[in-house]
Amino acid sequence: QASALINGLAGERTRWTEDAANFSDQKKRLVGDCAIGCAFVSYCGPFNQQFREYLINGNFTTDCEARNVPVTKKLDVISFLVDVGTIGDWNMQGLPTDPLSTQNGILVTKSTRFPLLIDPQGQALSWIQSKEADNLPSWNGQSLVNLSDPKLKDKLEFCMSDGKSLVIVGVEDDIDPMLDPVLEKQIIRKGSKMFINVSDKMMDYEQSFMMYFITRLPNPNFSPELQAKTTLIDFTVTQKGLEEQLLGKVIGKEQKALEEQLTHVLEEVNMNTKSLMQLDASLLERLTSNSGDLLEDEELVSVLANTKAKAAEVNAKLIAADETRTSIAEKREQFRPAATRGSVLYFSIVEMSLVNVMYQTSLVQFLELFMGSMDKAEKASLASKRVSNIIETMTYMTYRYINRGLYEADKLTFILVVTMKILVAAQFLKNSDVTLFLRGGAALDINSVRRKPFQWMANDVWLNVVQLSQSNKFYSNLVGDMIANEGTWKRWYEDNEPEQLAIPDYEQKIADQPDIGPFLKLLLVRCLRVDRSILSCKDFLRNTQEMGQAYVEPVTDTIEMIYDSMTPQVPVIFLLSRGADPTESIETLCRKKKLPAPAVISLGEGQEPVAFKAINAGVVNGTWVLLQNCELGLGLMNEMESIINKLKDNMEPNFRLFITALPHPEFPLGLLQMCTKVTNEPPAGLKAGLLRSYTPGVMVDQDKIERVDTPQWRQLLFALCFLHSIVQERRKFGPLGWCIPYEYNNGDLQSCILFLEKHLYNGPISWSTFQYMVAAVQYGGKITDSLDVRLFRIYAEEWLTEKTCEEDYTYNPSEPIFKIPNDFQYQVPSFTEHSYFRKYIETFPEIDSPEIFGLHPNADLTFRVKEANSLFETLGETQPKGGGNDGGISREDTVYDKATELLGRLPEDYTEDDYKAKIRKLGGMTVPMNIFLFQEIQRLQNVISKVRFILTQLQLAIKGEVVMTAELQETLDSMFDAKVPHFWENTLTGDEFSWRLPTLGLWFSSLLNRDDQYRTWLNNGRPNSFWLTGFFNPNGCLTAMKQEVTRKHKAEKWALDDVVYHTEVMPFERAEQVKNPPTEGIYIHGLFLDGAAFSRQEGHLIESQPKTLFVSLPILFVTGNARKDEEKSKKELFGSIGPYECPVYKYASRTDRYFIFCANLKCTAEKYPNKWALRGVALLCNT
Repeated sequence: QASALINGLAGERTRWTEDAANFSDQKKRLVGDCAIGCAFVSYCGPFNQQFREYLINGNFTTDCEARNVPVTKKLDVISFLVDVGTIGDWNMQGLPTDPLSTQNGILVTKSTRFPLLIDPQGQALSWIQSKEADNLPSWNGQSLVNLSDPKLKDKLEFCMSDGKSLVIVGVEDDIDPMLDPVLEKQIIRKGSKMFINVSDKMMDYEQSFMMYFITRLPNPNFSPELQAKTTLIDFTVTQKGLEEQLLGKVIGKEQKALEEQLTHVLEEVNMNTKSLMQLDASLLERLTSNSGDLLEDEELVSVLANTKAKAAEVNAKLIAADETRTSIAEKREQFRPAATRGSVLYFSIVEMSLVNVMYQTSLVQFLELFMGSMDKAEKASLASKRVSNIIETMTYMTYRYINRGLYEADKLTFILVVTMKILVAAQFLKNSDVTLFLRGGAALDINSVRRKPFQWMANDVWLNVVQLSQSNKFYSNLVGDMIANEGTWKRWYEDNEPEQLAIPDYEQKIADQPDIGPFLKLLLVRCLRVDRSILSCKDFLRNTQEMGQAYVEPVTDTIEMIYDSMTPQVPVIFLLSRGADPTESIETLCRKKKLPAPAVISLGEGQEPVAFKAINAGVVNGTWVLLQNCELGLGLMNEMESIINKLKDNMEPNFRLFITALPHPEFPLGLLQMCTKVTNEPPAGLKAGLLRSYTPGVMVDQDKIERVDTPQWRQLLFALCFLHSIVQERRKFGPLGWCIPYEYNNGDLQSCILFLEKHLYNGPISWSTFQYMVAAVQYGGKITDSLDVRLFRIYAEEWLTEKTCEEDYTYNPSEPIFKIPNDFQYQVPSFTEHSYFRKYIETFPEIDSPEIFGLHPNADLTFRVKEANSLFETLGETQPKGGGNDGGISREDTVYDKATELLGRLPEDYTEDDYKAKIRKLGGMTVPMNIFLFQEIQRLQNVISKVRFILTQLQLAIKGEVVMTAELQETLDSMFDAKVPHFWENTLTGDEFSWRLPTLGLWFSSLLNRDDQYRTWLNNGRPNSFWLTGFFNPNGCLTAMKQEVTRKHKAEKWALDDVVYHTEVMPFERAEQVKNPPTEGIYIHGLFLDGAAFSRQEGHLIESQPKTLFVSLPILFVTGNARKDEEKSKKELFGSIGPYECPVYKYASRTDRYFIFCANLKCTAEKYPNKWALRGVALLCNT
């Protein structure tokens, strides 16, 4: 007996000796480890994997060490807080296997507060439903409760008294205060029973009661109080975690036996590990609880023998299982690329929801696509070939599915996000390369980089080149190469289509890098020629191996294609845009399918019950329902998800639900995630616009053409439709087109046609009446800006005249600057047949020349730059705002260094006593210009002190010494993106606080230049010429000047109200050339002409140079003059054709808010003022 016992225990001797040594060591460290475990459960829930690691190892452990508390280095909280067996159980119940999910499982089960789970993908919910399956209540087959449920209180009472688990879904930003006593566990004990007082009702409380809150919002905004009452846990899936889950799905589909074998092995390992732990526990229990002689305890000996045999068997099994796992893992790895691609695609889709709230896609929807792509992908015997087939099919299917639910402007953004993510995931690119592509040299200041060696290159382009050579190794010698080969680079830079040419010095080097060559080319074009970025992006997609031509070709989904992919349970949401309505096409399709007409309900006041009734009828009868303008019926939309889920099982197969809505920030997330989204945008361009007007049933049909039987009527009908298309399309050129982009619609055109018809019935046409009715009444009624009124009036004066009806009339300019595509002649036909008009319109060129609009060809460049900038901005919104990047410097460190640099360059503060004393020396506060200077300095001082304060606070917040407020967080994000922080430019109410410029580098150099102008004025007296851009209130400067001029003419009895501005362009080109100020009035420099150029020799406006958008105006002399005298002087200076009254704006955005005054510029007889008005010519202080 003794020898059996000794032999039995001998096997455990070595293990127990080791354990005993470990235990004494562990016991010492237990205090620190427990503290870390507690801190983890208390604080780490809301953070992502990276930050949790940083907190545990970087903060908690170092804090314990600093306080001399013994602690385990690099403590693994998972193994410390939970055993392998439990984790195995959780995985069986559906908890994902990645470490973050396991940590979340610990947080859910170990915390004393009830958990509040952020679960946008629904993974936590499915795990909890499976984990708590035996403990969930059931109400009519429903086990979940919505937070807005009217019976929430009764359901809570039932669960609390029975010790059930209550899962509350639909949490938004707060939780019903009724639940506070339960969250705070305000338990009242009476004898052995426990109660909680909820809304003045004593409810039984059972210890086993559990409550879970689940929100689907990806980034909810919970109050600190709510976070203190609950344990907030972020269940958002990570890219790595999702990859593991998708790999399981790929294997499950492709190698089912392999996945089943793995599941079986994992179950066995789990069982065996558990039984080993139980055996160990029972043996130790027998040894410790034995009070008598060990030798007499026969059971102990058998337990020992049993344990020994079992342990050997289990260990053998575990070793075998490990080997099996390794071999399975090797086979699984072959399929990993498909899972990686799936994960990248899903996260690209998620990031698009940051661009527009309506772009929501659930993980369930994505998984359907993911699994479907494996069915559709071509089979192959070789695993690697099969995987590449799956990847190809899946990427294209996902692209098509998401693409049809995106607005035109965002389609390129999405595919670029996908491509760049694929290249980053494959480690061909770093995140810093993507940042460089988006920002260029926006963070640099022209005064702090090496001098620009080329005259032909714009400043912003030079900053991009410098940044590119600093940030990208491949281009590190770019500046040197450009200087050495200047002529070739200049030709490339000035070409109309540089992206089609070979890149000087780099073409071969780029060709040698097949993986990232297309991206390197794109980077260069983006830095040197922003206007060609969009076209280059398409080339990049075309030439990148992972993508190809298919991702660039325009695709349109017809209503039939959408219908074919629909099921009764999944509604389709049409995202609306101006000028597009899918109602007609849905009704037409319904007729084609020989189904009863759809029930069409336009939501609004009181329409929700009607819609609800229609849906119920449709489900029963199998008819279609179309709900229009659903953003106006959000009440019904919030319930729609549960309505559909309830009716799901009894739906007639022919039932279909269509929803149309404009984007709305409060549109319910759940509904968006369960629906298929489709955008419905009208095609752009003159041709498409005119064809729309000549579509029967829209505007002009055969009947309309025959209303008045004269060629004049048919020609003017065409002229009105042409004008309508022109004024609509002109919007795309931004402020150069219209100061305010008005929504001209078919109603305006209809009214004009109706007026013309009645007018022609009454006798011969009166052209002035016709022009006035079109320009000032029908369209002009909605135009609010006086310069837009002028522009529309000029269109009518130029295009609606007797000449319009002449045989050889054409809209083409008499001498086009660039060739009109296909040398097309835009004429006014007078056919009698409707079909002839359509045939004629179909011959229009695909690309509209800006000259047809009356604009300069450079307007196309303006449009392309505007498009490219909006693409970079949208792409910027999709970029994660996480911590470090590529193991380089973290965002915080980058911004901290930038803040230090800016603080070092910030001008010193102005002291009020000092500058008041200096102003007294300049003549005191009775001089209007001195009052103006005083006000300007006060405003600049406010800006300097605010910037200094925010930068100092930001540095403290990064160090963790003060709280990182929303304002400081916004400043940090903006500075990292090289944008100007919102609160440096705006007050709390959104008014202008400083000045608005696109990049941080430009904004800061403007601050230094302004400061320089004020200090020079204070110390050396009034400057000879004023830099108008450098004033907060340029209008104030001109008004002060006007006051001074009026006072000088006191003898002539001038009144300030009667004094108008008199302007002349001087022969000086730069401010330094002005040696003396004028006797009265002021000289102004720093203005830029947009839409034209100015000839200093001839003293009048001329056409812009190709590709030069803005030209500096020579020095402008501005003074005041009596109204009558000014009329005379105008005639003398500008002759009979008169001047072009050129508006001067503070910014490129041309609204009344930024309007300063009008300057008179000289024209020639050929290019008379109206021509320049159609060109959209204006003077800007900032480009």
